[in-house]
Amino acid sequence: MRFLRILIISVLSSVALTSISAQSARPEILLGIDVLEASGFRAINGKRIGLLTHPAGVNRLGESSITVLQRAPNARLVALFGPEHGIYGNEKANVPVDDKVDVKTGLPVYSLYGKYRKPTAKMLSGLDALVVDLQDVGVRSYTYVSCMRYAMEACFENGIEVIVLDRPNPLGGLKVDGPPLDTEWRSYVGAFHVPYVHGLTIAELARVARYSRGTLEVPENVRQSGKLTVIPMQGWTRSMLWTDTKLRWVPTSPYIPDLSAVLGYAMTGLGAQEGGFSHGIGTPYPFRLLRFKGKSPQELYLALSKYGIQGLDFRLLKTKSAAGAAVEGLYVNVTDWSVLRPTELSFYMMQLSAKWSEANPFLASKNSNLFNKHVGSTAWWNEISKRGAYARVNLFIENWQQQALQFKAQHRQFWLYQ
Repeated sequence: MRFLRILIISVLSSVALTSISAQSARPEILLGIDVLEASGFRAINGKRIGLLTHPAGVNRLGESSITVLQRAPNARLVALFGPEHGIYGNEKANVPVDDKVDVKTGLPVYSLYGKYRKPTAKMLSGLDALVVDLQDVGVRSYTYVSCMRYAMEACFENGIEVIVLDRPNPLGGLKVDGPPLDTEWRSYVGAFHVPYVHGLTIAELARVARYSRGTLEVPENVRQSGKLTVIPMQGWTRSMLWTDTKLRWVPTSPYIPDLSAVLGYAMTGLGAQEGGFSHGIGTPYPFRLLRFKGKSPQELYLALSKYGIQGLDFRLLKTKSAAGAAVEGLYVNVTDWSVLRPTELSFYMMQLSAKWSEANPFLASKNSNLFNKHVGSTAWWNEISKRGAYARVNLFIENWQQQALQFKAQHRQFWLYQ
């Protein structure tokens, strides 16, 4: 595929590289925002820009990208755009966020998780480019990449350039796992037709949106004329998990305070959509501490251990909730990420939910649409809702694994890092 009108700024001066390498205490990874600054802000020179970001939008030293862009000598930051949880990250999940004025900069903040999910022409008026600096978690059902996709649509429709500052996929760039998204379930919950764990960075997803036919809702001629500029990282490779980058994790949302929760979200996030499971929200171990109503942690241990999930083990754990109440559950421990299929646990959790409930909770579900928007597979919904405890989990997992291999082969063309 021939990619047109895309600017990839990836070469820094030897002086900049020498200066950075001399400071051994700093992370060696240069994020997109770092590369942009080291280039003299070349991609935004002479432009009036908006910035779509949140608290995790920082450079490698932890400085806000808002502050970094404000010191660009030949560009002017004139507006901020906020995703779910807002630019400060203090808004609750699924709660609409209002427009406001940023008290620190005096700039208008347009919410893309309130009255509008897509920037309006008025919001974009006067901009030459919209810069996107959002930290993703590598899982399809996380709204920041959806926010980016909708923003890209609006920008292309209004002749505004999109500049995506790349950031690491904290799960690495090699792990692809779980069900792809069926066309009928595309939504703001999941806006890309990718496996649940997709193995792409946010800039690579932007390339998928720009260059894959039918990904964006805008007419084909508008999509083809849309200008996308990506600013890749320096020093990141596909084999790196977040811990390998030596970067400090900034919570991307209230329930994702650390890398442990990122891993847990991929492993258990789908498994507590229906039925009696809870996965540690409200404890120090979000998405890692499993409990099931009416079952002891010991019973959970015995049931889940029987599945023999590679790369995982479980241990009993006592802790306290945020309110100070004693909590006992089963902690999900990763023993070997290289062999782990992260989403596998969630589907066995669903099977247990059907087995341990008086009636199949999936068949009786009042939230089937939301469930399917997260999981993305009509075939699985038919399986678990009809067969319940007898759902053929292994058959689906193996099928999805084959599809994951095909996805990786087909999407290598969008990779920025080999």
